[in-house]
Amino acid sequence: MDLLSNAGIFIYPLAACSFLAVFITIERLIALRNSRVIPKHLVDAFVLGDLKQVEADLDSVSGRIVSFYRERKPDPDALNAFARLEVSRMERGIFLLEVVIGAAPLLGLLGTVTGLTQVFGGFSADTGLPDPAAFIKGIALALNTTILGLAIAIPSLAAHAYLLRRVESLAARISVGVECMTELSRKPKA
Repeated sequence: MDLLSNAGIFIYPLAACSFLAVFITIERLIALRNSRVIPKHLVDAFVLGDLKQVEADLDSVSGRIVSFYRERKPDPDALNAFARLEVSRMERGIFLLEVVIGAAPLLGLLGTVTGLTQVFGGFSADTGLPDPAAFIKGIALALNTTILGLAIAIPSLAAHAYLLRRVESLAARISVGVECMTELSRKPKA
């Protein structure tokens, strides 16, 4: 608890960064599950090239794309544009992790500078020695804010990298499905 209590006023923005990183990470992990993006029955239908028997559900990204394909009978460019729109929706909120990755260490650095300012501002003009209480408080602030800033930024960086890779992987799968629908639309109707 000393780590948190010795972080001074910087604990509030650092806690906000931490909360935001955890919230975005959990929300995106839930939103990017296979069942919410490209369920198994749609993967099988794309592989077989048969979408006639598949029900288009609006609860999944690929289901919305199939629904758009069936309702609008779009040309390949319009279908690709709609798929890109759906993929960009999968990235929603991930940029906030980038903000946390940048802001948390900077807040820690600001706390470090503030703590060092307290240390060097606590020297007595008479004796030239620092006030022990101000010295300890300043060093504690400097070190604790640095630790907290990095402790928030490092897991956020890992979560950001994982989520971006997950979106790329799912986007590649969706791209295969869109290509399948494009090929189906090019085939002459029997």
